[in-house]
Amino acid sequence: MPLHFAPLRLPLRRRLQTAAVLQWVCSFLALGQLCAVLFALALRGSLWLPALLYGLWLLADRDTPRRGGRRSAWVRGWPLWTHFRDYFPISLVRTTELDPRRNYIFGFHPHGVLAAGAFANFCTEATGFGVLFPGLRPHLLTLPCWFRLPLFRDYMLSGGLVSSEKSSLEYLLSREGGGQVAVIALGGPPESLDAHPGALTLQLLGRKGFVRIALEHGASLVPVFSFGENELFRQIPNPPGSGLRRFQLRLQRILGVAIPLFHARGVFQYSFGLLPFRRPIHTVVGSPLVLPRTPNPSPQTVERWHGLYLERLVALFEEHKLGYGVPPERHLTFV
Repeated sequence: MPLHFAPLRLPLRRRLQTAAVLQWVCSFLALGQLCAVLFALALRGSLWLPALLYGLWLLADRDTPRRGGRRSAWVRGWPLWTHFRDYFPISLVRTTELDPRRNYIFGFHPHGVLAAGAFANFCTEATGFGVLFPGLRPHLLTLPCWFRLPLFRDYMLSGGLVSSEKSSLEYLLSREGGGQVAVIALGGPPESLDAHPGALTLQLLGRKGFVRIALEHGASLVPVFSFGENELFRQIPNPPGSGLRRFQLRLQRILGVAIPLFHARGVFQYSFGLLPFRRPIHTVVGSPLVLPRTPNPSPQTVERWHGLYLERLVALFEEHKLGYGVPPERHLTFV
């Protein structure tokens, strides 16, 4: 396949957008490992004392990812993120006001390959979350393994990322006074393996733990659908049951993270690389499903509210799909 090179003359804003997305992709793929290596080298070199002190501080700070994190308004407001937003571009759409006196679980769908919409909308202020939802503090839940990487974990915490452990979610939803939003890509890492362009398959039928926890704390469930999330990358074909999919699932069980084999475009050419395509993402936040506080919900109660959540998600998707380029004959599939 011949390479399609980018023009030599491009506006500075487009180069800044590409640079912003490049650092974001590198953060996902290599920054954590690089930080771990630098920390190990510091311990063995002349910087051993600062590294040792930092290691002791990490030990004392180990519970922070499960206790609401440590967000930084300064980091969330970096101009870098506006360039990141404009690369695609990404927009956040509010369909109704949310009461800041309540706590919420935002169910984010679909996961996508790297969850670009979730990061831009809930880990930065580039799309105006604080303006659209005053009084609410978003926390994007991610795998706890990322918080074991020195230095990188502090970068993640500054954006509002927290651990996806059950205790982390319960801590957020138990906060008095409300205003806490736990954002969860409910399909989890396995759903990233289905993130092909045009795909509308969501792994939700067997995922009901979030409903039980919401009932126990009287939190509201809010469906969120990110139109365009699956259009950013292509993957090597891996249909369910194929040898590649079985290998990916085996790796996921061992490593705890999914390994989608994706590609899109490069920095200086548009034919192949690890940068996402420039495709618009519209993240639509639906209306809340208010759950009663139920300390010990029965399986039947969990099942009923789970079904109602799926109905709300389908209604949100069907209401907005034509406006964001989804053909009328396409519908969500739950597995």
